[in-house]
Amino acid sequence: MVVDDDRTNPTGDRSGYRAVARSRITMLEQTASSVAANSLKKGDVLGTARFAGVQAAKNAASLLPISTSLLVRSTTIEFDLGHDTIDVEAVVDCLDAHAVEMPAFSAATAAVLTIYDMCKSADHTMIIGP
Repeated sequence: MVVDDDRTNPTGDRSGYRAVARSRITMLEQTASSVAANSLKKGDVLGTARFAGVQAAKNAASLLPISTSLLVRSTTIEFDLGHDTIDVEAVVDCLDAHAVEMPAFSAATAAVLTIYDMCKSADHTMIIGP
C-alpha cells in the first residue's frame, strides 16, 4: 500500500486536502480476464469493489479506533487491469487538514479486499501487495 498525501487541493489553495492510496492484487490470468469481462458468478467485481472503497472512505473513523471523523468531499476509485494484476487507486479529497490518508488507505484496502473476496472461489493463488 502506498499513499501520496498532497496538502493542497487540485486548484492549489489550502482549502482542502487530497490523499492517494494504491494497492495491487495478483491473480491468475484467467481470473483477471473474467473480472475484465464481468463474467464471474458473484457479479460485477469492479463495481462492487468501487462501492466498497467509497463506503470505506466515508466510514474510516468507525473502522479505525483512533481515526478522527473527516469531511470527505469526494472519493474516486480507479482500476488498472493487467494480464494478471489489478491495481487499485483511491483518491480522497477532504475539507479537513489532517489524517486524510486514513480514508484513502481504507478505500484502497476495502476495494482490494472486495476483489479478493469475490474472486476467491475461482482463484486460490491471489496475492495482495506488491
